[in-house]
Amino acid sequence: MPPRPDRAEPLAASWRPVPEPEEPTRRRGIFSRYGWRIYAVPLLAVISALAVFQTVTPGGRPAEQPRAASGATPEDEPIVTEAPAGQTYPTEMFSAELPQGGPIPEAGARTYEVLPGTSPVVGSGELYRYTVEVEVGVTLAEGNQTFGRLVQETLSDPRSWTNPQAGGISLQRVDSGRPDFRVILVSRQTAREACDYSAGVPFDSSCRMGDQVYINAARWVRGAVSFQGNFGDYRRYAINHEVGHVFGNPHVACPAPGALAPVMMQQTFSVSNNELHELNKIADQGAAIPADGFVCKPNAWPFPIVDGGT
Repeated sequence: MPPRPDRAEPLAASWRPVPEPEEPTRRRGIFSRYGWRIYAVPLLAVISALAVFQTVTPGGRPAEQPRAASGATPEDEPIVTEAPAGQTYPTEMFSAELPQGGPIPEAGARTYEVLPGTSPVVGSGELYRYTVEVEVGVTLAEGNQTFGRLVQETLSDPRSWTNPQAGGISLQRVDSGRPDFRVILVSRQTAREACDYSAGVPFDSSCRMGDQVYINAARWVRGAVSFQGNFGDYRRYAINHEVGHVFGNPHVACPAPGALAPVMMQQTFSVSNNELHELNKIADQGAAIPADGFVCKPNAWPFPIVDGGT
């Protein structure tokens, strides 16, 4: 029931409580003689006992201290350690194999949705418009928009195909209308179907079919042995390599020992001519690769050197 308006409730109790009846003279005499000390001694004993109890677990072991206050020093043994310095992928692992790593999108709906996003025209020359798309059912842990951003950043970079030395084209990302080509992130199974996995080289790859550039999500997540865990460069390489096919560029070999690999070299499989030569025996990759022992360094760009810098 709400309070009556003529009876206001007090906001707080009185600061001067009603005095309690006096205790017998003997107790008052003890308190007056020893004061607060008579209560302090047993109270301190209780607090000490509680402190001891809280720092010991039921099994008799000291309780775990917060990690932030553990006071670890450089001399302490680490809890976990990284791989030995300079470690690379196992030598018995063929470079075309998909590296181990995080979970990959195995299958999708085989339909695609355009990621929203546009760019200004980059470069000069004949204009090619492209969309960035993702297969329905494919989800990246870092978000699908990261795929769109990296595709756009890569193709807008002067080290990519709009470099004037390439011959003179311009590119623009669009998200509506009819594009000249489409860059699509697809599941592992869709990539295998589109890229002739069963009838060609039996290793996961990306590919270009007509105006569709299929980027294999398994490779996007795991990368390639030849890039030694450098996912950023590998992803840029995959984009540049497959879009390079749109502009009529075939596969090529490593030109010299220790050179930067041409972006049209099949670096997903290997940066070694000998290994690519052997893969050509399984399925023709459109270019004769000599078994000359040349091994290149991985490279993501058609024009890695721009205006004297990288």
